[in-house]
Parts: sequence; C-alpha cells; structure tokens
Amino acid sequence: MKVLSMIQPWANLFALREATYETRSWKTNYRGPLAIHTSKKINKEACNRIAIHSLLDTHGYTTKNLPTGMIIAVCELKDCLKVVENNETWAILEDGRIVSEDDYFLGDFEVGYYAWEVEEMKMLEEFIPAKGQLGLWEYDL
Repeated sequence: MKVLSMIQPWANLFALREATYETRSWKTNYRGPLAIHTSKKINKEACNRIAIHSLLDTHGYTTKNLPTGMIIAVCELKDCLKVVENNETWAILEDGRIVSEDDYFLGDFEVGYYAWEVEEMKMLEEFIPAKGQLGLWEYDL
C-alpha cells in the first residue's frame, strides 16, 4: 500500500478529518488506497496554538500522547488539485472549489501547491510502527 508520512499534529488532524485536505508542494498522479504515517517529528509550536490545541483536545490528544513513527489511518486518495489562487484567508482550487475557514487554516494553500483530497478515512484500531520516508512509499498492510 502507498503511504504518506506527515508531521504531527497535521497527521492526526487529517486522519481525524479536522482537515479536509493535505497540502503538498508536489503533485501525484496516484489514486487509490493510501495509509497515513506520522513522522517522528512533532511541531510543538503548532500544537501550542490555541485553535490547534483545542482541536487536538477534542479528540483527547496533547503533545505528550500524539503517536509518532506509526501508521495511524487508511483512506482512498481521490484527487490532487492545484491551488490557483490564494487570498490570505481562503483559496481557490483548479476545479473552482473555494477552501476557507478550518480547511484553509489547517493547510498551506500557496499558489502552485496541491490539495490532496481523500475519502473513507479510517483510524486504525492499533497503530503500526514504521519508519517513514519522503514522498509516497510502499508498506505491506
């Protein structure tokens, strides 16, 4: 299965569906099953922002119990859409969709970046320890 590594707290927020999109500076033509992996790094500065701290707290997470170095969820990668306009509080994707509010706040919608859209996100009951890699990588699930 293809796997995408993400830094915390972004991985959990995406897997918990607080963030609709994962934004990347690069595009993929791959569509299909995708596992979400948490890198060993936690962005503690982001976790300390009131809004992010509150979203994590809603699900019982803090910087002390965020999983790292684990595959935590599986989903289906449905699309990879280019960001064509950014207005500092909202953005427009290549299909005309407007991204705003929490979806905008929880991503990096720089013009030219890509919003990865997924569906059928499922948190795993037991997380799987795994060493991450850059880009999309393979893991036998």
